[in-house]
Amino acid sequence: MKIFIQILSLFILVISPCKGQITSTTLLSTESISANRFLGIDVLSNRYYEENGVLFKSNDEQIWQYKNLALGKILKIDTQNPLKIAVFFERFNAVVLLDNQLNEIKRIAFSDSNKISIISSAIGIAAQNKLWFYDTISQKIGLYNYINDDFKWISTSFPGNFKHYESDFNYFQWIDAELNWYTCNLFGEIKLIRQVPDFNTIQIINSNLILYSKGEHLYFLDFKSNKTQEVQNVDKSFEYFIYKDQILSIFTNRQIKNYKIIIP
Repeated sequence: MKIFIQILSLFILVISPCKGQITSTTLLSTESISANRFLGIDVLSNRYYEENGVLFKSNDEQIWQYKNLALGKILKIDTQNPLKIAVFFERFNAVVLLDNQLNEIKRIAFSDSNKISIISSAIGIAAQNKLWFYDTISQKIGLYNYINDDFKWISTSFPGNFKHYESDFNYFQWIDAELNWYTCNLFGEIKLIRQVPDFNTIQIINSNLILYSKGEHLYFLDFKSNKTQEVQNVDKSFEYFIYKDQILSIFTNRQIKNYKIIIP
């Protein structure tokens, strides 16, 4: 009986994720901000947020703004290219491209296209002057060349029940309602990565590491080591977070708090 209990204990240890705490969390700065929603930080550390339907961009020296209330609420922005920012207005099925001073470069109204009928529920900047989009009519991922006004389907049909999505120049990634994590490359090749834990908000850091919130708790999950670590000593009243280069930025009620975190 004693041997059986020892073997059972060892088995549980092997299959259970290792959980711990990140203790090296240091508050670097607290910034006051007047915003309804914090939308992101770009590679140049510019901050993007929305207040009463107006998009703001700020750094330590200057503030810019873009206002287009006729298009409704801003659903999502893509800031991976600070010189060409994509702003998605889902209600009006439109995307606006802005320069680094939030001047309008191009307005794309998919509903007005004479070439194809698209109702997009997901948008992101892709490589070579293209946009990722997911069309709810065909249920396919496509690429839109905004220079040539050219559409191209790249995936087969699938239900777009996105719980979360994000993209970069080469990949469109999403997590569905069943918590399955998928990627699609520029050639339309869809790959199931793995299943993730239930979450309220999530950031995909790389193919092995995610940062997610559940309730008032924030966790790093390393799939390679099968280790989940709760982030300690951070403000629990966060509405948005982003992790980059060992800096965790948390948007709370009227504040941005920046923490230094070193992942073991």
